[in-house]
Parts: sequence; C-alpha cells; structure tokens
Amino acid sequence: MTPMLRVADVTKQFGGFTALSRVSFEVSEGEILGLIGPNGSGKTTMFNCISGALPPTSGAIQFRGEEMAGRTPDAICHRGIARTFQIPRPFRKLSILENVAVAAHFGATARNTVNQARARAREVLALVGLPADDGASTALLGAGGLKKLELARALATGPALLLADESLGGLDPSEMADAAEMLQRIRRDLKVTIVWVEHIMGTLMRVVDRIVVLDHGEKIAEGSPREVAEDPKVVEAYLGEKLVLT
Repeated sequence: MTPMLRVADVTKQFGGFTALSRVSFEVSEGEILGLIGPNGSGKTTMFNCISGALPPTSGAIQFRGEEMAGRTPDAICHRGIARTFQIPRPFRKLSILENVAVAAHFGATARNTVNQARARAREVLALVGLPADDGASTALLGAGGLKKLELARALATGPALLLADESLGGLDPSEMADAAEMLQRIRRDLKVTIVWVEHIMGTLMRVVDRIVVLDHGEKIAEGSPREVAEDPKVVEAYLGEKLVLT
C-alpha cells in the first residue's frame, strides 16, 4: 500500500547550518505517528518543510503520491495537510467562531460559502469543546482553550493529515489527558491521520502507533513506543533513562 505521506532524504540547510540531514520516514493512512527529539533536533523544521512554510534544500515529500516539496502553504493545505503551531496566535479582534470560520472558508479543499464555513466551524468547535456562539471572545480562553482553538482552526480546513505541534505544551495533567484523548477521537471519528510532535513522553507513548526520533537533524531511531523507549541511542540523546511502559 502506498503511504499517505512519504518523506525521502529530506535535507534543510540554513547557510552553513544543516537543520535536517537526509531524513526519511513514511506515514500510513489512519496512523498516529510520534515525532520526538530534544530541542533543536529538527522537528519543527520538518513540519515547516512538509507544510510548505520552508522549502527543503533537497529530498522529496510526497502526499498521496503527489510531490509537495516547493509548493506554497495554501496549496498544500488545499490538498489536505493542516498543521497547528506551538504558540497559538488567534485573530484577537475576531470571535472564537469567526477564527474557525476563516479557516473553514479559506483553507478547505473546496471553497465554502460564508454560511457553510460558519456551519463547519460550529461542528469543529463542538468536537473540541469550545463555545460556538457569535459573541464568544478569544479573551475567555486560557492555555488549554487556545490549544483547542488552534486545533479547531486546523481541523476546519478538512484535512486528511494533521501535523500537531506540541498540543500538550502549557497544559495541566487533566488538560493533557483530555488533549490526548481528543487526538485519538479525531483519528477515530474524522478519519484523520496524525503526525504529533510532543515532549510529554508519558502521554505521547500511550497514544501513538509508531515513533520517529530526531537528534541534531538526523533520524536516530524508528519503531514502536516500546522499541523506542528501550533504544540506547534514544535514551542517551533524549530520554535520559528507559521509560517503563504499561
């Protein structure tokens, strides 16, 4: 079966600095793949290359057999790849509903009317548990709510593949559990494939099917959560000690 996403020998250089060096991995349809590694290992750079924010210096990025490398972010979004960002930046002058409706209107594969976009926004807000009334302001949202809004805006585009960048950052343990369960529900109910960058290892490893590990821009390991948790290279570079998975 052809993978949904195929990253082949991707290198990204900034002048003399190599942020990614010949990184390769595949993502199957319906999978949740964890992408982990220490700060500066290249995870967000990889997301930027996949989503079109940055062009790779070399290598191939294929989505459902179509080359994405070098395409603009809007073109990639319209083909079914959406992403969240580590630091949510909503449109503060717009309501929660309007923030999501903008994404549904401009980001979807087929352009929605204003009414269709607002209807789509209400559906997604109900899924993530945010208010969908016209007057609900982003000022009402704490860290957990802003993460949900960021996720809602990505989902409103109707993606087949979601790149989730540190969805648990800044959340308390209860909010982390809710967010992890939500990603599983998005995979199950919306049939969305997910690549998830995260530093909260205890939660991530209970959710993902496979893990790819980066360090200094290179892939150092790939496998099941248990295989990765016990890999000496991963323990040395990132985990510090073997994780006990139940």
